[in-house]
Amino acid sequence: MIFERIKDLAEKQHFSNLQEVAEKAGYGKNLIYSWKRKKPNSDSLKAVAKVLNTTTDYLNGLTDNPDIPSESEKRGLTWQDLDMPYGGEIPDELKGMYRALAEQYVKDHPDSLKK
Repeated sequence: MIFERIKDLAEKQHFSNLQEVAEKAGYGKNLIYSWKRKKPNSDSLKAVAKVLNTTTDYLNGLTDNPDIPSESEKRGLTWQDLDMPYGGEIPDELKGMYRALAEQYVKDHPDSLKK
């Protein structure tokens, strides 16, 4: 799975071959091909993920989303993010709506983040 995901992302990002990806990550040109037979170590996988602008979770098959999550996605949206001090988690069915509202507000008021 790891090898296939790397190969797919490399093709989508117009790398000429996997040797180029490995070398750009600072490793030998045959490193990624060796992952057909053995599991990569975390440092080399992290370096390849960085070259491909993705996460090791995606390469390992823990998520189907190759995008790097934003800071708010990493920590999760809470009521405190919305200045609602009574705490607790936002119900899943409302997260998308609140996120869209917050993103639109930031687009309309870019200076609000500079405080």
